Amino acid sequence: MQFDFATIAGLIIGITVVVLAILSGSDVTIFFNLPGALIVLGGTFAATLIKFPLSGIFISIPIGIRAAFTVQKEKPRDYIRQAIQLVKRARKSGIQSLEKNNLKNPFFKKGVQLCADGRELDYIRKILTQEMAMAIQREEVGGKIFRAVGDTAPAFGMFGTIVGLIQMLANMSNPSTIGPAMAVALLTTLYGVLIANLVALPIADKLESKSAEDKALRSLIIECVFQIQQMQNPTAMLEILEPHLPEKQRGAATSSSYTAGRDAKKR
Repeated sequence: MQFDFATIAGLIIGITVVVLAILSGSDVTIFFNLPGALIVLGGTFAATLIKFPLSGIFISIPIGIRAAFTVQKEKPRDYIRQAIQLVKRARKSGIQSLEKNNLKNPFFKKGVQLCADGRELDYIRKILTQEMAMAIQREEVGGKIFRAVGDTAPAFGMFGTIVGLIQMLANMSNPSTIGPAMAVALLTTLYGVLIANLVALPIADKLESKSAEDKALRSLIIECVFQIQQMQNPTAMLEILEPHLPEKQRGAATSSSYTAGRDAKKR
């Protein structure tokens, strides 16, 4: 895993733009209002607790944050290359020889371990498919939670604004206080819009994209494990796995990292 610099850069740029916009026109202290922040943050958190189980929130949010701010270091073609190397070793030294490997992906490592343990193909399919489904589900719940935050925060921002306007209209005997009171009332809307559109909704969209990528990657890994379990011929194995890659990346399959698999003799 490595950091997703696109997510980090987007947040930094967004926060910088907001801060510069605030500093360019007025005193920054007028944009801080504790009651308004409590209304937006507290109300959003309360609504999220109502929408989702407590266990789901504390499990899925860390998973979602990790998925949004990290990216897989290894690419699909790397897993195909590793699978070809493993199947060549299995055909030469036996499937049990795969028990010791240097795979970094825990999902791939678990699948190869099941092969080394001599498990049947149906059993391996059941275990890996279940694990993939649960992992994807947790990521999807994380995305739903962030989307719920993005939908709720502006609503509570508007609620805070309405509360502030009511309080302002109830004290119009002193016209000099109307302007500052209106500014404070509008701050809650500002907080809700920023939380939703700068943090929650972009992360929710990122998680949806990452979930689809993770599902495709795990499907490829499962197919790699199946081919290893059957000790498939490396040339045939490459032909089976290569369609999982985008067309523009399939040319890499004929590069030096794969030629050893293509040159293997069929038995």
